Amino acid sequence: LLNIARDILSPGLTHNSLTVDTTVIGNISASSDIRIDGILEGNLDCRGKVIIGEKGKVTGNINAVNAEIMGAVKGNIKVEEKLVLKSTSLLEGDIEVSTLAIEPKAQINGKCTMLQFSSEM
Repeated sequence: LLNIARDILSPGLTHNSLTVDTTVIGNISASSDIRIDGILEGNLDCRGKVIIGEKGKVTGNINAVNAEIMGAVKGNIKVEEKLVLKSTSLLEGDIEVSTLAIEPKAQINGKCTMLQFSSEM
């Protein structure tokens, strides 16, 4: 009963966070969602959603299921499902994605490849 109550109160709320005044040099591998508001100099591999906050900066490649970018990324991004580039985002690198949403004023310098999982045309 205790386990059931715990699951009902906090289902899937596990996430990681890199705060504004934090710098990480090295690769990060996360099995759940992660938010970066600080600086990451290395690759990020996430089996959940990646959020790069407005003050967040990543120099390295990002692999994720979903991603929302508000800050700066210098590296390639591969997202299995949906990538959202907010108006404050700056991306210098290539994108591989299934679904892409780009807000006006988002800056992208790179190429985009749309991933296709079925070819029923």
